[in-house]
Amino acid sequence: MAARLRALEIPCALCYRSTAMAGHPYWYVVDYRKDIGAALNALRDREFVAGRYNPVIPFPGDLLPIGPHSPAPGAAHASIEAAREASEADGTRSILDIGSISNEPADCASSAPSDDELTRLFGTTTPSLDQISGCDEFWDTLERGQARHIVIHGSDGPSHIFFAGYSFD
Repeated sequence: MAARLRALEIPCALCYRSTAMAGHPYWYVVDYRKDIGAALNALRDREFVAGRYNPVIPFPGDLLPIGPHSPAPGAAHASIEAAREASEADGTRSILDIGSISNEPADCASSAPSDDELTRLFGTTTPSLDQISGCDEFWDTLERGQARHIVIHGSDGPSHIFFAGYSFD
């Protein structure tokens, strides 16, 4: 498998996912929070303030994985909603397009796979980052304009949250 990325041992293959749908993939790993919505909002705020969204950076997915040395030109809009409006039909090509947590896959929302889906995809309801990153079938569950999130488990329980999605365009 490709060389491991420094931050969280993420396979480089994640950086180069492609799709026949023409959407652009994006993904993030954040520290675990029991409140997934709060984790999503903190991630959105971080990426907005950093300016890692279209139209500031036309293809922010080219920056993956996001780390402490990733470009951060700063927000060019007054709010996330203003950035979303400025990106027009393309969307921000980032987590900024995802405004809520949903129980089911939905546009502009992130949903968790069910326990049955996790077991089918990974053989467990508590997958590791290696299991998630190496599962092409997981990426096939993503639709344009939607995201999925999975709690990553380490040896001591939940450790991170993996958010992944495809842009609208």
